[in-house]
Amino acid sequence: MRNDVKAAAGKAAEKFRRSARLAAEAGILPYKSENGHWVTSPYDGNSWWTGGFWPALMWQLYAMTGEEAYMAEARRAEEMLTAEFRSFTYLNHDVGFMYLLSCGADYKLTGNAQAKTDTLHAANLLLGRFNPVGYIRAWNEPYKMGYAIIDCMMNLSLLFWATRETGDPRFAHVAKIHADTTLREFVRPNGSCSHIIEFDPQDGKRVQEHPGQGYTLGSSWSRGQAWGLYGFTLAYLNTRDERYLDAATRIAAYFVDHIRPDGLTNCDFCQPAGEERIDNIAGACAACGLLELAKITGDAAWRTAAERLVDGLLDHCCDWTDGSCGILTHCTASYHDDGAGRHTNITYGDYFLVEALAKLNGTDPMLWV
Repeated sequence: MRNDVKAAAGKAAEKFRRSARLAAEAGILPYKSENGHWVTSPYDGNSWWTGGFWPALMWQLYAMTGEEAYMAEARRAEEMLTAEFRSFTYLNHDVGFMYLLSCGADYKLTGNAQAKTDTLHAANLLLGRFNPVGYIRAWNEPYKMGYAIIDCMMNLSLLFWATRETGDPRFAHVAKIHADTTLREFVRPNGSCSHIIEFDPQDGKRVQEHPGQGYTLGSSWSRGQAWGLYGFTLAYLNTRDERYLDAATRIAAYFVDHIRPDGLTNCDFCQPAGEERIDNIAGACAACGLLELAKITGDAAWRTAAERLVDGLLDHCCDWTDGSCGILTHCTASYHDDGAGRHTNITYGDYFLVEALAKLNGTDPMLWV
């Protein structure tokens, strides 16, 4: 690839040494950088689904450098996240994102017994969202009791982890049932993925597709494609089921075909021509999935595509200055602005960028498995 990924990882570590202190001084879970300051989540307080990415970023940097300041900041954030178990109201299927990458990472890297207990607590919450007709319920609103979303493919890793840790097969059984439903109902013939499918909660029959965070009904929200690409790759790593690997490679081929010439990622692969709506979180996440696919399959083309994505980010959309707390720019939460950020820095974009750099440098602790 064109860029020196070791140097880029070093610059990321240097920047977050400073901005981690700023987060601790502010006493918050950072969601995005704005005007040189960290800003908290736009909704639901510390139960907002992205909260685990900040401690996950700290654990990645700890694994990369061995510096205990990152461990301390990760654990400060974990205390804020585990307090949300008691409030409970806003927690949903994204407890995988929130707790596997924070408490689960703590246990994996340090053996912290309380962190293991907290991660198992989250796994039981996710297990409790399973509707036996075949899917994990995404959100809590009564009118959404039949909703499942492609993002949940990433949350399944928490359930596979729980089975490995406890020997209890229920967690993995539920994960596989949901993955099979996603494979059947979300992955389209051309390799693209739907974002939201509504099922009848009484019998599990498909009711309808919803447009979600993409451009329009039936379009291809790029981060949804990245969730599918990486999520099915992780499902394969957890099960060795070739059907999941086949799904991951089909989604990957679709994604790679839609990488922009500059290596960046449009927010929706079906958005109108000339529409400048970029979501670099999608590209960073897809790069991580593609690097794992390359290792699994031995196909260097997937690594080349991942390097193309990372080069695009490093060439065009990284802010290394002290004017921003974060690094990755042009992150977009939703095609139709939902108040969560457009063309801005968002922390989980930084997380996936650093994870991709860690994979390329051989320091990634594999927090998802």
